[in-house]
This record gives sequence, structure tokens and C-alpha cells, in this order.
Amino acid sequence: MEHQNSYSASYAAAGVDITAGYKAVELMKKHVARTRNEGCLDDVGGFGGCFGLPIAGMEEPVLVSGTDGVGTKLKLAILMDKHDTIGIDCVAMCVNDIICVGAKPLFFLDYIACGKNVPEKIAEIVGGVAEGCVQAGSALIGGETAEHPGMMPENEYDLAGFSVGIVDKKKIIDKATMRAGDVVIALPSTGIHSNGFSLCRKVFDIDNNNPELYVPRQELNGKTIAEALLTPTKIYVKPVLALLEKVHVKGISHITGGGFYENIPRSIPDGLCAKIDKSAVKVLPIFDLIAKWGNIPERDMFNTYNMGVGMSIVVPAEEVSAALEILKANGEDAYVIGTIIENEEKVILA
Repeated sequence: MEHQNSYSASYAAAGVDITAGYKAVELMKKHVARTRNEGCLDDVGGFGGCFGLPIAGMEEPVLVSGTDGVGTKLKLAILMDKHDTIGIDCVAMCVNDIICVGAKPLFFLDYIACGKNVPEKIAEIVGGVAEGCVQAGSALIGGETAEHPGMMPENEYDLAGFSVGIVDKKKIIDKATMRAGDVVIALPSTGIHSNGFSLCRKVFDIDNNNPELYVPRQELNGKTIAEALLTPTKIYVKPVLALLEKVHVKGISHITGGGFYENIPRSIPDGLCAKIDKSAVKVLPIFDLIAKWGNIPERDMFNTYNMGVGMSIVVPAEEVSAALEILKANGEDAYVIGTIIENEEKVILA
């Protein structure tokens, strides 16, 4: 049996059980296998993940990379002892960024640092990562689990990831093509996603395990606050790729930390502005609850959270109907939230 001679009693006494790492790898292999695609060249467990680049038909292939973590949403996952969806968030935070450039995600690697390696928990986390990769059409080709006794409590962990995608240079989304009169389309979010949890923790007293977290609420369609907050981030890769094949997309923003005011301007060129109709935004009930419980001003809400809009897409006015039809055919209940106007502010909510 592989690794049968690999055990250090001295290292284990110091808090690191290397055999637990081997067991975790064995347990996670079934999850990793779900993500394999034509680019995968070897199995997980080597020193590096290998991937063959699918560049056929591309004139100038460009690699696009993104890396991110899950932030303090992990606090809630640990508190609830529910670890099977947090990996979806990790993948989403990376692949949703690179799709904003127009790139198709190819592969993903994860990094887990933990106070104590419990193989079953690590495999559960990686199972979520694998599910996120399946949703994104990306291969999980490797990763790292590091046991850090003394650095963090035994039950805690941190999770981060790294994604690489590819796009033909001529198909990179160019915001310079944007013009006044273009239209802003919203793709709905599933909830908080993975940002603003430090504020959520304060509003709902999460760190003190507030009992109100676990009370089913009518305004949340019977879900508890904890369940609503832990809902995984939506992955937009496949519907956006389908849209890019048929419509001239001029800008995409992944609405993460900083909300509308920080993220939408990143896809708007100088001299133009996204004028967002606040009344058109389909605000999810969890955001109303945060604002009410925390007595948070509306502007701060739109400057912190996605408010129900996980991604915004700018298309020409004459292609709006086609864009909405394509997105809805791919499972997105997309709708118009604004227009592009001439203004130096980049984004106006009115």
C-alpha cells in the first residue's frame, strides 16, 4: 500500500499527522474525478497539475487567471459544521471574475489551511470545490492541504483557490466599444454570495452563535438566517459563455465586495456611466433583513452587497431582446436594470 511506511510519531506529537493528509487525498479523489475533462493529463497527488491547452481555432490564445478566497463566510460554515458548499463559493469567486474578461475557465487548484486535518472534513470541502468546478466546466487538477497546529484552532480552516481560463485575444471583452444608449442587464444572485460577511456577523451576532440564526422565517421562505447566508455563490460561466457566442457584450461586472459602487465602474470606460434604476433591482429578502436588523442606510447596502444582482452585463440596445432570450434559455432570469449615459461618475443609482 502506498505511504504505508510514511509515518512520523515525532511529527504527529507536534500536531501534524501526515497520514491524515494521505487519507484525505484518497477520500477526495472521487470528487476530483467528476471534474476531469479532455485537458487533464494526470491524476491528483503529483507535484504539479498538468493540463493540455485547447487552442485549436484560436489566432492568439490568451491565458486569464483569477485567485480568491471565501472570507469570513467560513466562520458560519464552521459554526454550522456544514462544509459541503463552501468550496462552490471558492470556485465561483475565481471563475466569475475571469468570465468578465470573456475567458472560458480551464482548470482550478485549491488551498486549504487547517488547524487539524480531519480527512472526512477535508474531503467534504473538496467535494464542494469539485461541484463548483463541474458547474463552471473546469477541471480540478490539484491543490494543497496544510495542517497548521498552533496557527489556528483545530476546528478552523481557511480556503482559497486559483483558476486559469483562456480566450482568443480578439474576443477579449473591450469596454472601449461601449456607447451611450447601451443597456445594462442583471443576472440574479442566490443571496449574499461571499462578500460582506464581516458586517453580517456583526448584524446577526454570528460569532456568539445567536439562536435567532436558526429560526425558520417566513420572509426567507421558511429558511433560517444561517441557511440563507450560507447559500453558495452562483456560478455564471456557462450562461455567459453562451451569450458571448451570439451577442456583442461590451462589459461585464462581477458584483462582489464593494457592491454596485465599486464593481460596476470597473467595466465602464471614462466619460460614460451606468445609470441604474434602483426600483428595477429585484432585492432579495435577506438584504432587507440585514438593512432592518443593522439599521444600515440604503447607500451602504448597495456599496457592500450585490443586493440580488450577482453580475451586470452591458449590451447594445438592439441586442437586448436576443441577450435576454439566450440567458433565459440557459437558466438565468435576466432583466434590464439600467442604461449607459454620458457622465463622469461611472455609476449612478437613481
